[in-house]
Amino acid sequence: MKNITILGSTGSIGVNALKIAEQFSDRFKVRALVVGSNIKSLKRQIEKFAPKVVAVNDEEAAAKLKKQINSDRTKVLSGVDGVNEVAAYEKSDIVLSAIVGSAGLLPTISAIEAKKDIALANKEALVMAGELVIALAAKNDVKILPVDSEHSAIFQSMMGHNRSDIRKVILTASGGAFVDKSVDELQDVTVEDALAHPNWSMGKKVTIDSATMMNKGLEVIEAHWLFDIAPHDIEVVIHRQSIVHSMVDYADGSVIAQLGIPDMRTPIAFALSYPERIPIKLPRLDLTKLHTLTFEKLDTKKYPALNLAYDALKKGGLMPAVLNSADEVAVNGFLNGDIAFRDIARVVKKTMTKIKNDDKIDLDKILKVSKEAAKVAKKIIDEGKY
Repeated sequence: MKNITILGSTGSIGVNALKIAEQFSDRFKVRALVVGSNIKSLKRQIEKFAPKVVAVNDEEAAAKLKKQINSDRTKVLSGVDGVNEVAAYEKSDIVLSAIVGSAGLLPTISAIEAKKDIALANKEALVMAGELVIALAAKNDVKILPVDSEHSAIFQSMMGHNRSDIRKVILTASGGAFVDKSVDELQDVTVEDALAHPNWSMGKKVTIDSATMMNKGLEVIEAHWLFDIAPHDIEVVIHRQSIVHSMVDYADGSVIAQLGIPDMRTPIAFALSYPERIPIKLPRLDLTKLHTLTFEKLDTKKYPALNLAYDALKKGGLMPAVLNSADEVAVNGFLNGDIAFRDIARVVKKTMTKIKNDDKIDLDKILKVSKEAAKVAKKIIDEGKY
């Protein structure tokens, strides 16, 4: 029996993880859950899985929840301190880190410091503080098991092979909602257009990032830290079908890939059950019905956000945290109707030029610069100077 904590249990990753825990109740026990403010869904999860402790970041929502459940059976904590405490819950063996955005960094660190293995779906933890997180995991003998479908694919394609034999890794990208639109057509797209992803069902932030290709840029940074791959050895290609989840190119010319239907339950299950594989209930991939798998070069003029991510990774230091924070603000600005779609990358780029970098990083510096970058990005949007 593996005891699990889920950070972000009401998001798409968390909900799918709970489906897996329900199907394999003889293998997994849900011990702790964390949400931002969605206590309606959390209450149903408490009733079904009976976790020992939960945390709600929104303190007012937590107070309401306490009145609605049996607190003798499930303890309710609140605020940032409560979230971090639950992330380190002593009776859990593995923590699924699935909080969206920079809010996932501190609880992920808390879980690592508590020596919990991490099933990592929160890419921002490595984008913002990859050097620190990887060093801390090594110090505490903690496994970081990737949940993003691309990084899970790379992880699986590297299994049993020597790291020194790798020539490069190839991240695949669907191209998002606007894969067939020209650069000029992107200026007038709507929020509804951007949220209509052709293959995956994801939250709003990730879906918009997929449309700008910032999501893939963040994945490049994550891949660098997870697999110790140099930026110039990480390639991104458009693969519209989302069947080949990523590939590893080896020195002898072999390219090893992981294929599967576009469903996040596959990488979630593999991370939770590692090193075993479990027979989750999903449609099987029928290669005879695919007919064609295509791969295309990526147009960086159409997707400037990807180059911004490579640039932030090469500069290092605090710049990836600046990139991430500015993108969060810019995406919210687009979702709220304050800026146009193509302005997202412009706001991020402008923010990166206004923040002084520092090669010597620590957690306090990262948190401070993230707040600074958010303020700068918001000011750029408010003043319309992007």
